[in-house]
Amino acid sequence: MNRLIFLSMMVWSIGIHMVEAKVSTASDLNMSVVWTIPEKKLPLPSCASEAVRRTLAMITQPNVESAKKFTPKSKAEWKEWAEYAQESGTYGAKEWAKQYGVSIKKERIGGIDVYFLTPGKFAPEVAKRLFVFLHGGGYVFGGGMSGLSEGILIANRTGMKVAAVDYRMPPDHSYPTAPEDVIRVYKALLKSYAPDSMAMGGSSSGGGLTLAVVQRMKQAHLPLPGALFVGTPWADLSKSGDSFYVNEGIDRKLITYDGFLLAAATLYANGRDLKDPGVSPLYGDFSDFPPTMLVTGTRDLFLSLTVRVHRKLKAAGSVADLNVYEGLSHVEYFVIPDSPESKDAYSTLKKFLQKHLQ
Repeated sequence: MNRLIFLSMMVWSIGIHMVEAKVSTASDLNMSVVWTIPEKKLPLPSCASEAVRRTLAMITQPNVESAKKFTPKSKAEWKEWAEYAQESGTYGAKEWAKQYGVSIKKERIGGIDVYFLTPGKFAPEVAKRLFVFLHGGGYVFGGGMSGLSEGILIANRTGMKVAAVDYRMPPDHSYPTAPEDVIRVYKALLKSYAPDSMAMGGSSSGGGLTLAVVQRMKQAHLPLPGALFVGTPWADLSKSGDSFYVNEGIDRKLITYDGFLLAAATLYANGRDLKDPGVSPLYGDFSDFPPTMLVTGTRDLFLSLTVRVHRKLKAAGSVADLNVYEGLSHVEYFVIPDSPESKDAYSTLKKFLQKHLQ
């Protein structure tokens, strides 16, 4: 009996693969097919660290429908939300600077504010190196000191000096202001630092902006940074990729695309197609990219974006180091800074930069 069941399963499997082969070559492939997944129970990630599981245990399940309503409706509302986020984020950044022993000095470079973050324990061997940090915040939040938190953590855990670029953002300054501001600062920094001694990077929109900036640098024939850090990059502003659907309501930070993210993408793109390579660098040219380290988590809404960027880099022949952490939502590798996952991510970054920077 068992043999008959096994044989019938094998025949069924072979038949399915034959159908798949036929459908995959058919010109009338129905791309509108949608799978409806029944409700499932999602336990705490048993293989994640205790710190991550403890954090998840203390929060309520994200509400997708409520998150979809979290969308400013006017320029005035965007400014109001940005000001609130900047106020609260600035307080948090100052506290982190104290906690991690990082000094903050503001300078004006090429008409753009730049915050230099210097770790208390400054490693002599990296004195000639600089990390150019681009903050996240959906291309609309994180202005001023409010976007410095991850930069502070990078300075502390890599021992490198960090230059955090306070690029201008919507609603007053949509694309292409942000990449233009970063390149203006980068050109000025080239007068003091060799390009192969500089790294560039950030997380979320900061990661996406890093990719867009490097593509613009290539077009302008500028010398490229020696290495990149691209954390869970918002590299495609459209809703493209499995994890936008699979991890909706599971990512406790972003929750869903159909709310703030869509509104922020539309605001930043300023009338451009959301798949335009200028605003969505995933559709741009990845040839001759610097060595790049990528980070994401299994519950990250941007997991697919990170994977797709990694595959683009690999296909172009670039060095690409993908790090995926169990149970982490969007940017939680720095949001839970004392977790083993966070310490491992930035320890890995330190080693990556030591290997690839001059």
